[in-house]
Amino acid sequence: MSNAAKDILNRIPTWPEEDQEELAELANEIEARRSGVYRLSAEDREALKQSQADVDAARFASDERMQVIFNKARSIDS
Repeated sequence: MSNAAKDILNRIPTWPEEDQEELAELANEIEARRSGVYRLSAEDREALKQSQADVDAARFASDERMQVIFNKARSIDS
């Protein structure tokens, strides 16, 4: 392990929990990139459950509404 990694790892326990969680998320992203395997967080799982519930209840934008949104975004880019 590099000295820089060792130094920062030794300081992590002094960080607020929110920052430690953020670091864990970033480390998981790096690991997923290196291994090709992404591990879902509890928040990811909850978001997927909510998305599925929205689809099941037909709560999504129509093709027409999406076209309006895309057109608006394109006009901002211009």
